[in-house]
Amino acid sequence: MTYYQFVQTVEEKVKEGLEKSVCVSVHTAQKYNGTLRKGILFSEQGSNISPTIYLEEYYRQFEQGDTIEEIVKEIVLLYKKVRFKEPWKEEMIRSYEGIKGRLIYRLINKKENEGLLKDMPYVPYLDLAIVFYVLLEAGMYGTAAMPVKTEHLELWEVTKEQIYEHACKNTERLLPYEFRSMHSVIAEMTDIEAREGEEVLYVLSNHLRSFGAAVILYPGRLEEVGEFLGEDFYLLPSSVHEMIAVRKSAASEKLFLSAMVTEINAAQVEKEEVLSNQAYFYDCAHKKLSL
Repeated sequence: MTYYQFVQTVEEKVKEGLEKSVCVSVHTAQKYNGTLRKGILFSEQGSNISPTIYLEEYYRQFEQGDTIEEIVKEIVLLYKKVRFKEPWKEEMIRSYEGIKGRLIYRLINKKENEGLLKDMPYVPYLDLAIVFYVLLEAGMYGTAAMPVKTEHLELWEVTKEQIYEHACKNTERLLPYEFRSMHSVIAEMTDIEAREGEEVLYVLSNHLRSFGAAVILYPGRLEEVGEFLGEDFYLLPSSVHEMIAVRKSAASEKLFLSAMVTEINAAQVEKEEVLSNQAYFYDCAHKKLSL
């Protein structure tokens, strides 16, 4: 079965598994770094928020032996978990007062997202771009967020500087910072007891590990990492979701680190989740992050 046939079949089967009040359709979305993804869009009567469940991973499961019936059951269960119980009021989204407390920022690659950035206000940062979202909901299954576009600034009658100011206040509050050893993160994900000994790699993200690379923007956090490590350090962009810190004394040359990041991005990171192929350097004395 081709991917196209798989998508069409799943759409029809999901429709059969849900009540008539839920409209199910195939949706193609433009994601980061020029990526297009197909998913099932769920529109429910009485709700103005329509979640999408993307299908690429499910197709891989199908190729590995899962049946269509098993996959459809999994998708329907996931939708029932992530669906919004209450709609967002239109007047809240249209009013800056209604959304300013939920404005957050994310980090994406500037060059690879030039097309998206034409319609979005952003702040350049190294080789990256700080973009803005309205965080509608956050939970164990991820986040639901509305991208802030140039048209929203006109609707809300605000400037880019104003939304940046509010996003700086909100992001750390809504998505708290997390700094842990790589061993402890792996142990949590695999249920394997963390080994003892000197740590080399540390993970910076938020508590949901969703677009957590942006925690490097949180005031004073990189300074705290430097104090903990006791020296200058490198930051390796693992993905848009996290950064990896390694002491300068334990790291290779910066050019080698960047080459390693590039190789890992190409082989192990989904294209839409790649943040950068550059390793960054933090100078503790000057409290500065640089390429």
